[in-house]
Amino acid sequence: MTTTSDTQPTTAALSLQQQFLCIFAQGFETGPFGPHYTEVFAWRVRGRVDERAMRRALADVVERHEALRTLVDLENGGAQHVLPAVQPELLLVDLDGSPGADRDRRSEELMIEAETRLFPADRIPLIRAVLGRFDDEDSVLVLCAHHSAADVWSIQVILQDLAESYTARAAGKEPQLPEATQYRDYVVAQQQDAAGPKVAASRAYWREALRGAKIMVAPVHPTGQTPATSYHRFTTEAQLSTEVSKLAKATRSSTFMVLLAAFTVFVNRRTDATDIVVPTFGPGREPRFQSTVGSFFNFVPLRVDLDGCRTFRDVIARTRKACVGAFSHELPLLHVLAEAPELMSSAGPDAVPTLFQAVQPPYLMQGNRIGDLEYTAIWRRVIPQPLGSDTPDGMIWSMHLSDTEVVGGLSFSRHLFERAEVEEQVAGFLGVIGEMVADPDSEIRGTTR
Repeated sequence: MTTTSDTQPTTAALSLQQQFLCIFAQGFETGPFGPHYTEVFAWRVRGRVDERAMRRALADVVERHEALRTLVDLENGGAQHVLPAVQPELLLVDLDGSPGADRDRRSEELMIEAETRLFPADRIPLIRAVLGRFDDEDSVLVLCAHHSAADVWSIQVILQDLAESYTARAAGKEPQLPEATQYRDYVVAQQQDAAGPKVAASRAYWREALRGAKIMVAPVHPTGQTPATSYHRFTTEAQLSTEVSKLAKATRSSTFMVLLAAFTVFVNRRTDATDIVVPTFGPGREPRFQSTVGSFFNFVPLRVDLDGCRTFRDVIARTRKACVGAFSHELPLLHVLAEAPELMSSAGPDAVPTLFQAVQPPYLMQGNRIGDLEYTAIWRRVIPQPLGSDTPDGMIWSMHLSDTEVVGGLSFSRHLFERAEVEEQVAGFLGVIGEMVADPDSEIRGTTR
């Protein structure tokens, strides 16, 4: 296997994404470098798993991707240190393989158990795994990475490389993967591009697009609980998923655009606001870094003006225009804030941001066979969590659309919002989606002035 890693520690500058996280750093005890800021994904694995080969493949992944063995200097700032590779943890768990066992639910519970374990960001490696076995032919592989080192996209890259390396190791061979482009290569490219015409054009776009804009916030209702992030999860019937997909196709939009359009109508009905700026997440990757592991994701503000919209089709058209413009000019948020310094002024102790995303990561394996094993991603999560991966103070709506249902989750700061309020918002939003897609040409109440 070939990599660009050195055998001695290497120091590199921070990316703009890492610099943004450092603004909110609270040491390694809480915040974006705290032990609950994690990314967790899991796959059902069909076939007999060779434990020894899996351990060696995990070591290969840590050796291959420097971000998984990189520490950010929070004391002095401005640097990250790439360290020599060490063996990551592989925890083995025996699961109930009896005929009556609910394997899907137990698989999700295993993910939750992995997610709630403390994960320090000040020691490497920044990835670990759990292998749960129902029987010799049916297992669950959970990958957990610290979110400061790997984003959702990165986890899929890691799994792909892990599967390839495992196949080689199980056959007694050395993995033959192409050379990996490292995260510090991205940092160099980001610095080189900062003064270039593409970034300048994108900054000009944001300067105009966000003129006078302020991020959408939700008023807090302190609960007295200790600060942490909870997760409320929900599903819908297949008909709603079908109708959203049909409407997306008819309006030349994505399902994300249709769902976001419905969300803006929902917000408008709750607040009477017509100028709505909803933050979401962008992948932050150019083609040359598609297979690089690291913290690339960007916060992307989507500004949708509902003034003058009469029907839901009008709202979708406005949303589509906002999404196309924003994602074609995606930049790290520090660049955006330099052009729109008042954007975050609406947020504070009494009102916190609300984000909206559609979870559609790349390489999401569904029955993919690599070597002797078949991998199927576990994306349907329905068990609520009183404690989960940390998110910034506020709310994050996450939607996943399949052929059979919409699966959603609303993560929220449990010390700032009551669960009953969260459940009421979910019910209200689902009602708006159903109403809008059922009759997209009917007049929308309260969106004109």
